[in-house]
Amino acid sequence: MNHSVSQYILVTPPDQMQAAASYNVPIAHMAYRIGTGPHLFRANTPVAPRGGLMMIGEDRFDGQGDASMFCREVLRECQAKNFTGVIFDPESQPTPTMARIIAGLSEHLPRRGLSFFLPEAYANYSNTAKILISSAISGGSLQHRLSAVIDQYGVNRVALCLDRSAEDFYLPSPQGSGRAISRDELMRRIETLSPSIFFSNELCAHYFTYMSRDSGAHFILFDDVGSIHKKISLGEQLGIRHYVFFYSQMDDLLPDILAQRR
Repeated sequence: MNHSVSQYILVTPPDQMQAAASYNVPIAHMAYRIGTGPHLFRANTPVAPRGGLMMIGEDRFDGQGDASMFCREVLRECQAKNFTGVIFDPESQPTPTMARIIAGLSEHLPRRGLSFFLPEAYANYSNTAKILISSAISGGSLQHRLSAVIDQYGVNRVALCLDRSAEDFYLPSPQGSGRAISRDELMRRIETLSPSIFFSNELCAHYFTYMSRDSGAHFILFDDVGSIHKKISLGEQLGIRHYVFFYSQMDDLLPDILAQRR
């Protein structure tokens, strides 16, 4: 598949916006929140967001209020700031008001030619939004996972969210969940242990094991630039066109990732 059809989005906090802008790909501005009212709130930023996408998180939203008012505020802000779309990332369980907000944005954003992205947890509340699917899995097969969501939503509605994983699992790990570790901690483990590092084609991630006197056997699963490339290539082979990166996770890898994929 031609890489030129792929569209990349950098989710970026305000204090990193200037650095992220140097990559010349759309920025999703992490400067917005849904709060009490509900109203749309914008953080004070060194440079006002303009162009790219609006990313809306959640801040003390009580789940109540007039959904149509909030939708109007979002549409006005998109027009004023020349945004091309919205990533809506609430944290709470959907309430009737939240469901009406998602339904309203799902209707009005596409009418204006604006894209709309939702986390998978909210997928049932929209028939039009692009659904954000995390690239990070700790079991099974990423190809099977992506194929399943493509079958469910259609390939044009699937967006791959490139989550840079680094997790430490106890072995055995029946729950399939580990402890997130920082880049520095990962590098210290590799430097200290000099482990044999393997690549899992199923998970599209690197891994190694080690023994601790205190806690027994461990399994560390992590991404690097090579595994991120593999995940994007897999998505492209399946027909996925939209790829979302978190700038703060990927800043050191982006020069290589974007240079090779253009």
